[in-house]
Formats: sequence, C-alpha cells, structure tokens
Amino acid sequence: MARTRSYSHILQPGRIGPMTLRNRVVLPAMDMNVCVDGEIEQADIDHYAARAAGGTGLIITGASAIAYPIGATSTKEPGLSDDRFIPGLTALADAVHAAGAKLCVQSTHHGKIARIDTLDDRAMLVPSTPNFSYDMSALADCTTDELMKMAAVTAGKQGSYREATADDIAWLIQSWTDAAVRCRKAGVDAIEIHCAHGYVLGGFLARADNQRTDEYGGSLANRARLACEVIASVKEAVGDTMAVIVRVAGEEFGQEGSLTNAEACAASTMFEKAGADAIHVTGWGRNPFSNFTDGPLPNKVGAYVELAAEVRKHVTVPVIAVGRMLPDVAEQAIADGRIDFAAMGRQLLADPDLVNKLAAGTPEQVRPCINCYVCVQENFWDDTPLCAVNPTLGNEELLPLQPTRAAKRVVVIGAGPSGLETARLLTLRGHRVTVVDKSDRLGGTLWFSTLTTPDNERLLDWLTDEITRLGVDVRLNTTATTELITALGPDHVVVATGAVRPRPDIPGGDLPHVHTGDTLRSLLLGSAEDSDGSRTLRAIGKLGKLSGITKSPNAIRRLTRTFLPMGRNVVVIGGSLVGLELAEWLADRGRSVTLLDSGKQLGLPMAMPRRWTAVRRAGELGVDVHRQALVTRITSTAVEFTVKDTTHSAPADMVVYAADTTSGAPLAETLAAAGISVEVVGDAGSVDYIEGAIRSAWKFATTY
Repeated sequence: MARTRSYSHILQPGRIGPMTLRNRVVLPAMDMNVCVDGEIEQADIDHYAARAAGGTGLIITGASAIAYPIGATSTKEPGLSDDRFIPGLTALADAVHAAGAKLCVQSTHHGKIARIDTLDDRAMLVPSTPNFSYDMSALADCTTDELMKMAAVTAGKQGSYREATADDIAWLIQSWTDAAVRCRKAGVDAIEIHCAHGYVLGGFLARADNQRTDEYGGSLANRARLACEVIASVKEAVGDTMAVIVRVAGEEFGQEGSLTNAEACAASTMFEKAGADAIHVTGWGRNPFSNFTDGPLPNKVGAYVELAAEVRKHVTVPVIAVGRMLPDVAEQAIADGRIDFAAMGRQLLADPDLVNKLAAGTPEQVRPCINCYVCVQENFWDDTPLCAVNPTLGNEELLPLQPTRAAKRVVVIGAGPSGLETARLLTLRGHRVTVVDKSDRLGGTLWFSTLTTPDNERLLDWLTDEITRLGVDVRLNTTATTELITALGPDHVVVATGAVRPRPDIPGGDLPHVHTGDTLRSLLLGSAEDSDGSRTLRAIGKLGKLSGITKSPNAIRRLTRTFLPMGRNVVVIGGSLVGLELAEWLADRGRSVTLLDSGKQLGLPMAMPRRWTAVRRAGELGVDVHRQALVTRITSTAVEFTVKDTTHSAPADMVVYAADTTSGAPLAETLAAAGISVEVVGDAGSVDYIEGAIRSAWKFATTY
C-alpha cells in the first residue's frame, strides 16, 4: 500500500439514485450467518455498525431471502418474507445510520443452491433442470470432518429441482416487491437485487442454466426478462424512497454457456432501462470446487475492474466494482473514470476502520487481508466467518482495547507474527515491551512465507510499521538466554519462537542436500553455517545478504525466476500448507518437483478454496504428486518411497523435508525453572499458522 498518496477519489461523496453517500467505499454482501431463523440479531448489528463507524459509505447486508425459508441457503441468513423481520432490519438501519453510513439489503432467491429447500424436502426452483454435473475431484483433499460439516447443512439429503412455471415467475416478482416494501418500512436506504452467482435470476440470465423455449429463454433479452420485471416492479413499489442496485456477473468462468462480458454489458443496459440506479459488477466461477478463486472471491487483485469498466461504457448509472479492490487499485480506477464505487469485502473484514485510516492519511495503519480464504470457508458449512488477521470479526466486543491498570515490563522472545502481534497489543494497552530475536530481521517464518505467498508480505509490512510506529524496543541478532532475560528484568516473558522443524528420521536424512524449512530459509537469507547445504545455495544467500537483496521478499521472488542455482530435480516431503506452497513455488521456477505426502489430503490446513486452487495449480505446473507415500531412504541422487507396496524412486538434487512440524518451547521450560513468569504463544504452543499465531497473541495480550 502506498504511504504518501491521498485517496481523494475514494473519499469524495457519491450518489446512487436518491441516496447520497459520504464516500465511494462499499461493504459488499458477505454472509455472517448469525441470524436466528431469519431474524437479525445483535451480532449482525454490531458487525455492520463497526464497519459503518469505520467510515464505510454504504453497508450491504449478506444475502437475504425474499421468500424465507423458501429459496434460502441458510436459516442464519436474513429473511424478508414476513413482517416479523422488520424490527431487526429497523434496528440494523438505525445503527448504521447513527454511524453515518447508508444501509442496503441484498435480496435474493438462491435457486439451485437453496440448501434449506433441500433440508425441508422442497425441490429447488430453477429456470431449467441442470443438464450438467461439476467436477468434484477437489473434495478428495477435504477431511472427513469438513465433508461431514458440509453435508450436515442439508442433513445429508440430495437436492432435487423444479422448473419455474408462469405462476412461479409471478410469485418471484411479487415476493421481491413485497420484500423491498418491508425494507422501506424498516428505513433501509437501498435494495440490491442479486442477478449473479447462479442464484435464480442469475440462472435465468446464463445460457448454461437456462434452456427454456418460452419468452424467458433463448435470446439474451428473454433470459434477462425476469430480472427486468423484478427490477421494474421493485422500482415502482419503492419509487424514490430507496435506491435499486442490481448485482450482475461481469463474466462467468469455467463452463460452456457461461455469461460473457458482452452479455453482461447488454443485460446491464436492460437493467438500467427497467429502473436500476446502479450496477454492481462481480464475477463467478461456476464450479466452486475448481474455480472458486476465480469468483466470487478472486485471488487476483482488482480482478473485475476491467469487466466493470466495460459495463460502465454501456450504462449511465453508477457502476460498483468488487473483487479484491485494494485502496490503491480502487483509487486509480475511480480517478480514471472506469468505475464509480469500490466494494471492499475481505479488506473490511480484516480492518473495519479502513476508510477512517485512509481519511486520516495513515494508510500504512490499515490491517491487510492476506487472501487466505479462512473467512469464506466457514460459509461452506453455514458457520460464522473468521479472519486470520482480525480476531474481532464476529467478536466486536473485544474492542476497544482496554488500557492496563498496571504497566508491566514484558520481554517477547521471537519476532514472528505471534511475537509481533503480542508486542503490538501489549504496547497499545500501556505495557513496556522488548522484542528479542536471533535473526537479522523481523517476521520469523512469516518473512520466509512471503516468498511463496506474496500476500503475506502485506501483513509483514503492517506488523513492521506498527512496531516502529509504537516505538517497541526491538533487539535483533540477539540470542535469548536466561542470563540476558534476567538482566532485562521483565515482569513477564512471552515465548514466541515458532514451531519445531526436525530433520527427517529416515536413512539419508542427514545428507547435506536435505533441508528443513529452517535450513532452507537460512540458505536463502545468507545466514547458514558453512556446514549447511550446497556451495551454490550458500553463495546465493551470502551474495543476497551482502547486496541487500534478501531484505526484500519481492526482490527474491523476482531474482529466483531467473537465477536459482540449485539442481533441476527437487523432492518435497510433506504436502501440507508449507510443502504444497513450496512445491508450487519451485515448479513455477522451472524445477522438476516431486511432492510426497503420507496422507490422503494435500494442503492441510489451508482453507478449502485456497487449497483446491493450490492443488490444481501444482498439477498444472507439473508437480508429480504421490499421496499415501512412505519414504524409505534418501540417497545422494534420489528419494526412494513406496505407495501401496509399490516401490518408486524420484531423482533428487535437493530434498526439502516439510513434514512432522510440531510445537515446542524448551526455552519456556528453562525460564520457568529459573523462576521467570512465562507465556507461550503462536506455533511454539500449537501449530496453527498465521490464524493461530494472531489469535493466541490476542488471547494473552488482551487480558494481561
């Protein structure tokens, strides 16, 4: 994120229909799943009010069912089908307005993914019975627990379909209109009509879903007819008392007959004529198990800006773009006149105060989303989203941080994510903190992870900036000993030294070309001892250290695309999060990679959508994957292993052992034995990666 630029275009007021907004930032619909039988609860209000108080201009609720429970995908989503839902909507509107924002309700009928219809033994309403099936092979990388939780939403029942009749179409139009009127009575400022993501209106619009031969099928005008009739009816009912926003996929991905951008542009002109006050451009990967990270939650920054910009050429109403709209991307797109508003979903989950921080001229203080998909994974089994970097998501009562009653002197050992977050929180609460780390830089394994996962660099930069801004005493190149800690005289010590990564207990595991994550990191950063690894790897590490290149993860990522002096054949043992990402990274740099894992699933504990994409990507890059592989021996040139009693051998110029990572904090035991008060956080206590590191830091630092 830029540090000196202004965000004048994002922050300028805007208008959608009769609704004036204080800025151009929109919170798009992200399902929180905290309603009770369709009724909005206080947790929902607290969540949206926090984003409104953080400066967001327009708050859009999660998907709300116009005919709840019919057409709903969760009993925890807001309902709009009965007057009993009005009090909750009113309370939400009042809270959002009190914080200076406007409220929009996203309205939908979920069509072919209405899981509650299946649960309640109703056929799901669709334009045409699906004549295709999805590739479900990605589910092989789901655990039994994950599969059971997904199946539990429908009690294990298989869905059925019912093609919409003329009566059903009339009922949909009336249900939408009635829902909009209830929103108006509740004081809501806008309604968003969902015409994307495979929901019923999006299904009518896409050729892949709509095989009808009546006036609602065939040509694009016919396929858009139902959406236009819904828009017109809603607009007539609410008049100028509410804005009408229509959400459409700028493009669909992954299937023959998917909606094209040209079709989306043409449909948007029809929606405007029908009464739409704005068009909200999203995207959709039609098979969630293979291209969820293409849409609706893309992994590419600014993924749908081009699609939205094309739509904007065809309409005169404002256009909202979603899809990893980071502030700099949004600012430039609005400044260039390509879009009018920017929807920032996961960014506002990570930091509800994003807009206020931009307005204050402190963009570096915005806690970044790291695109890990932990939040959305929970929706697959109808649970409340989590955020790996923001434990207050869904727990807004944790804020504001309470100042300590008695300032203490605390030493934090380890400058990884758990250590830095602990130091940050303790300092904000008023404690005096010293961070000690044997490395020459902040970040610990987080720094190393930025090489394979560039989004993590945003978190590293933010933590580094926060530690600097708060004036935390940091002592790098310093080994924590009992004598050193005693000399610092702390009231409490926090051990955040990270996980234990053992060398493989395999014949040949001690050979010099066999590395753990720790030794490989040392090589690349130029901190390896002469006995570690090959001369060529030591050379690049020390060269990088001398030139300053290895202080920049981005520089290493660029350099290693053209200069990575290691043998061609690499074997990675262990296919969990670290091993899978490393295998993909090496294969992307031209190495022939063999990935061996003793289990059935790869990519654990990555969140499922990210995991599915990572496994697919590894295959596309040519990684030779062997599941349920037992490594029997490592030689100077190969790794020998068996799969189902069949012996194999993979050539290996280098072997990376990424298995058997465990927690462990022997230093904590030593310090405790010396009478020092100690707490263990992060992977040293339990290997839960970034999410666990941040949560453990909050658990201790907010109560000490």
